[in-house]
Amino acid sequence: MHFLWLNSRVKLSSGLLFWREIGTGSNNIVFLHGTWYDSSQWLSIMEGLSLDYHCFAPDLPGFSESQFSSTHYSISQMVESLNEYIAALNLEKIYLVGDSLGGWIAASYALKYSDKLLGLILLSPEGIDIPDVKVRWQFSGWLAPRASFLCFILRLIYPLARLLGVERKVKYLLQIRQKLLLDSTGNIILFRRRWAEIKAELLAENLASLKVVTFILQGYKDTDIALSMSKYYADLLP
Repeated sequence: MHFLWLNSRVKLSSGLLFWREIGTGSNNIVFLHGTWYDSSQWLSIMEGLSLDYHCFAPDLPGFSESQFSSTHYSISQMVESLNEYIAALNLEKIYLVGDSLGGWIAASYALKYSDKLLGLILLSPEGIDIPDVKVRWQFSGWLAPRASFLCFILRLIYPLARLLGVERKVKYLLQIRQKLLLDSTGNIILFRRRWAEIKAELLAENLASLKVVTFILQGYKDTDIALSMSKYYADLLP
């Protein structure tokens, strides 16, 4: 049996949320996409699970087809929009899956609304205060300008990076540079807010009180910082 895809929208208090849906039954899974993606990130996984699970994947507020009026996004805003969305669909108990930025939102949601979840799955979750996170935020300020002096230096030394043993780091920073040039909501949340505002929403001090069964997944292609955050999450979970 194959199920048809449904594309829908729902009016929330802050805007119009778009989502993709497939499957049927009472086993509900909500997928939250990563920083540089939208709900289409999950299509193949959702289709594979659709015989046994009812799968939902929203475009997070401000991403792709989800039209929101806000110009200043935050994790707490995303959490409340997600809660509105789940309530609008009358989903009483769900499994929640989140990747990178979606993982930060999912974990924040689980801390506030644990009674609404059956389980939590996180992939390379953001939202942890480790030294690399603040360094990345600082580097983003140097890489983001169109006429970035740091970018000029990185491009200048790139041909020699392998000989210097820093090819992977230089390549990673240049990839971040390309993503920072995009005017995306993910950029706003991770890189274009004040550090004090970002730090106030980090989760290190709260994860030990998480009451939801949680799995942390990581892949062999994950970046060093993603692996560090996954390990930090796993170490802090009860």
